[in-house]
Amino acid sequence: MSQQPPKDRRGKPDPVRTLDEEIARRLQEAVESGELKSARGYGEPFPEDPGWESTPEALRMPMKILKDSGFLPPEIAWFHERARLRAEIEACGDETERSALQAKLLDLEQKIALRLESLRSRSRL
Repeated sequence: MSQQPPKDRRGKPDPVRTLDEEIARRLQEAVESGELKSARGYGEPFPEDPGWESTPEALRMPMKILKDSGFLPPEIAWFHERARLRAEIEACGDETERSALQAKLLDLEQKIALRLESLRSRSRL
């Protein structure tokens, strides 16, 4: 049975609800209709994201929201590139190539550090 919308003093449906109340009402309706049971991953823990631990804690949830919506900010691409460069450096046997990769990694880490500092200075991190 669906939850009835709140009523005003005259017994009419109250059109003014908070966003939280509306979300709760719609979720309850979806649970009661069985609609949520068909959702991917319903009742299961979230799958582990390989980049979760390497992402700064203050950026984890905003980045997850963006990722789930299909938009990846450049910082995420930089973190992936950093991981790729580190793996290449570990696997590299040629010292000249290793030095070039380490220089690229150093530049990228500086770029990441400057971006994170920029976010911190704007109180967004």
